[in-house]
Amino acid sequence: MRWLCLLAAMSVAACGQGEDVSAVAPGNINAVKIASVNGRGSCGIRDAWLVSEVAGIRLSRPTRLSREAMVALDRWVSQGAIPAVGSVGGGLESMTVAAGYACRTRNSRPGGRLSEHARGNAIDISAFRLRDGTRLTVLDDWNSRNRDVMRRLWRSACGPFGTVLGPNADAHHRDHFHFDVAEYRSGSYCR
Repeated sequence: MRWLCLLAAMSVAACGQGEDVSAVAPGNINAVKIASVNGRGSCGIRDAWLVSEVAGIRLSRPTRLSREAMVALDRWVSQGAIPAVGSVGGGLESMTVAAGYACRTRNSRPGGRLSEHARGNAIDISAFRLRDGTRLTVLDDWNSRNRDVMRRLWRSACGPFGTVLGPNADAHHRDHFHFDVAEYRSGSYCR
C-alpha cells in the first residue's frame, strides 16, 4: 500500500501538479502538491498537498492536507512533539494518522456542521512510534505511566493548531488527538 501511495505522489508530480514544498514551508517537509480535491457540497481542498513526513518524522500513511494544515503540522512536530518526547525511547520516529481529509460533519453526526477534515484543515493522530520500537497510543497511554509524555504532546499542539482535542474532550476523541487550523478570537481551543 505504501509503495502505491508513493507511486501516486510521483505520478502527480510528473504530470505537472508538483510544486516544490520548500517554497511553501521552510521546515523539513516531504510532501507533493496535488490537484485540488473536489468533494460534494462544500467539501474539498483547493490548495492540496499529499504529506508523508514533517520535521523528519514519518506519517503512517501519506495524508491529504491543506497548505495551512501541513505548515501547522510541521511547526507542531518540530517545535512541540519532538521536544515533548525528548530522549524517551530514543526520540520520536513516526506518527500514526487516524484521519486526514474526509468529507463529513463533526463527529459524523447527520445534519451537523462540516468538520475541518472536510476542507483538509485537520489531522487525527492516534499513536507515536519511538526509535526503540515503543508505540505510545492515545487510547492506552493517556492514563498510563507515559501520561506525562502524552500530555506534553497534546499541550504542545495548542498554538500551532486552532483546535486541539484529546481524551478529555469527549468520547469521540478517547483514542486520538484531533488537530485543526480553525481560528478563534480567544486563541486556540484546547480540550
